[in-house]
Amino acid sequence: MLKTFLNKLFKTNKEVAAKEGTVKFFNRTKGFGFITVTDTNDEIFVHKSSLNDKIREGDVVAFEVEKGERGPTAVNVKRLKRGKPKRRKKNVKA
Repeated sequence: MLKTFLNKLFKTNKEVAAKEGTVKFFNRTKGFGFITVTDTNDEIFVHKSSLNDKIREGDVVAFEVEKGERGPTAVNVKRLKRGKPKRRKKNVKA
């Protein structure tokens, strides 16, 4: 209730507390991906314009949540810990 009051008072859609999560998917070419929130396992959309650091799949990040046109969106995303890169399958010719 207090968050709602503060959001209306300051005319913002951001939540007051920062969240932490893991980058589930991020496509650098297209500039978007999803973060899985540590506490709730919810998936939050992230766009490259909201990044403070470069991120990749598996990174642990801190972020704030803002209401977007299609649902919650991560903003002010900061990398806390670098994740292990995904192994790519090599093309094996027969």
